[in-house]
Amino acid sequence: MVRPQIHRQNRHFLVIDCIALVAAVWLAFSLRFETLNALQFNQTWDVYLALVLVVRPVVFYIFGLYSRIWRYASVREIIDILAAVVTGSVVVGFLMLTVIIPLEILVGFPRSILILEGVLTLFFSGGARLLSRILISPSPSSNGVGLPRTSGQPQRVLIAGSGDAGAMVIREIQANPGIDLLPVAFVDDDERKHGLSLHGVPIMGGCDQIPEIARDQEIGLVIIAMPTASGKVIRKTMTTCQELNVRCQTVPGLYELIIGDHRVSDFRNVRVDDLLRRKPVAIDLEEVKQFVEGKRVVITGAGGSIGSELSRQVANFAPESVVLFEISESHLFSVHSDLVERFPQVRFAPTIGDVRDRSRVLSAFFEYRPQIIFHAAAHKHVPLMERNIQEVVANNIFGTQNVIESALEVDAGHCVLVSTDKAVMPSSAMGVSKRVAELITQRAASNSSAVFVVVRFGNVLGSSGSVVPVFQGQIARGGPVTVTDPGVERYFMTAQEAISLILQAAAIGRGGEIFVLDMGKPVKIVDLAHDLIRLSGLEPGQDIDIVFTQLQPGEKQREELFSPWQEKLVTKHSKIFMAREQPSEGLDLEGYLEELKKLLEIRDEGALKRVLKKIVSEYQPYDGPELKS
Repeated sequence: MVRPQIHRQNRHFLVIDCIALVAAVWLAFSLRFETLNALQFNQTWDVYLALVLVVRPVVFYIFGLYSRIWRYASVREIIDILAAVVTGSVVVGFLMLTVIIPLEILVGFPRSILILEGVLTLFFSGGARLLSRILISPSPSSNGVGLPRTSGQPQRVLIAGSGDAGAMVIREIQANPGIDLLPVAFVDDDERKHGLSLHGVPIMGGCDQIPEIARDQEIGLVIIAMPTASGKVIRKTMTTCQELNVRCQTVPGLYELIIGDHRVSDFRNVRVDDLLRRKPVAIDLEEVKQFVEGKRVVITGAGGSIGSELSRQVANFAPESVVLFEISESHLFSVHSDLVERFPQVRFAPTIGDVRDRSRVLSAFFEYRPQIIFHAAAHKHVPLMERNIQEVVANNIFGTQNVIESALEVDAGHCVLVSTDKAVMPSSAMGVSKRVAELITQRAASNSSAVFVVVRFGNVLGSSGSVVPVFQGQIARGGPVTVTDPGVERYFMTAQEAISLILQAAAIGRGGEIFVLDMGKPVKIVDLAHDLIRLSGLEPGQDIDIVFTQLQPGEKQREELFSPWQEKLVTKHSKIFMAREQPSEGLDLEGYLEELKKLLEIRDEGALKRVLKKIVSEYQPYDGPELKS
């Protein structure tokens, strides 16, 4: 309910209501006594009118009818008007029947007056407000779709989707004639809606009829108003628009709306993540809230693609504090500034530190005493890390060891390692380093009552250094777009989707699990290149060439989510699986880690690979020509 107040812009409604109430009471008595002469209503008229003029404005005030912007009135406001009128009638009737009549202030009172006056008050007071909405809102255009024509010719728009999002898009366009758009048709695959209209705009058919409708109605823009539509639907609609030479835009996806970055009315050009969009993931918000709310949280690598999104989603669940542990000053400044602006109620602690520095990690943990730790700090670029094996071992393996051991020292209740599909049957230094990090985390889980879990997933769409921004840069420079191999496939998720599932997995973890997120079907990188070129308004092979190079050291054609000996188990969440394997018997992990430390000091790359191979027997290190920068 709106906070009771009489806004200065609505003072006129108080005057209108007083006039309307007098008219409603007079007309109610006139209908009841079949005379227009108020003098014949006797004393009952005076008492009832006085009571109505006192009670109804007070009830309207309590229901917030004087603090609304009525030009945007909707069904909610109509319901509130009805509720206010009914409540007023109940109060007036109660006072008349229990106070006025028993005290013999007047003799006789027709009960039908209550009903007649209530209906007339609803008509007069409610009608005045709805009339103001009609008069203030943009006047209808000559074609009756609700958008006035400007001096030029507005662009004719077809909207795909006539649900809540489509209705909001229509209202936004109709309320802002300056954007020079003219909605002329809807399409919707729900056949029950065909032939109906929404805000004066007809629903002409299904999405498969877009070509016919676009040609007949001279459509210049198609807006996809389906936030939960799959990538398949978005791709089909976009392809149709390209064939028709019609612009195509979309409303933000569900994740963008959930995190509050966008509104439905912020329609924009179709992006590659729209084309890869899957059915929205439903997480148990209450379970995640109970897991995070009121807790002290540390996020390592908080300035990275995963860490920054993790920080935003964690902040949504009202933690006591969030420690942003990050080595990059500029990245830390950026994410901290953004979070403080978005979540002023949450206490953030921007902390510069390197996970390779055990003393720094430990001092930060002792200072903030975290209850939940998300370890997302890692080197992740496969070919780059093949050239810097010492650094990836130091950061991904010993950085993880420092975080895990520090978590144990401060008695943190939960610690979550963010891992990768490249840890499965690894062929790269980066992949094997993450697999060893998984083993370190599992070892801690088996030796502690604290909950240590691993969450494994694939590529994050659009993250820094990933293939999408690389391709976009190449397209902006005029090409060519370089793809390593025609058969290369990768799993992709949006950052929002991945983080939601990480939080859900962390909440259901009991210790020692390797959770694997449902990545859907792998995507061919060459198909992704084609999509990005077309999204830029260009044609592959004509405007932009695609050139195949070769697989880089450490890269595989296809990634895997489970090792052959790992059993794939379901969890209570349909999008989260668990990889179960037998404990490694006879693996002297502690001894091998000590050996790796010594080899780091002398920077013996070949020996490092050999020890890593002993820890992870399935590791197939690159043994080709010497790598050059």
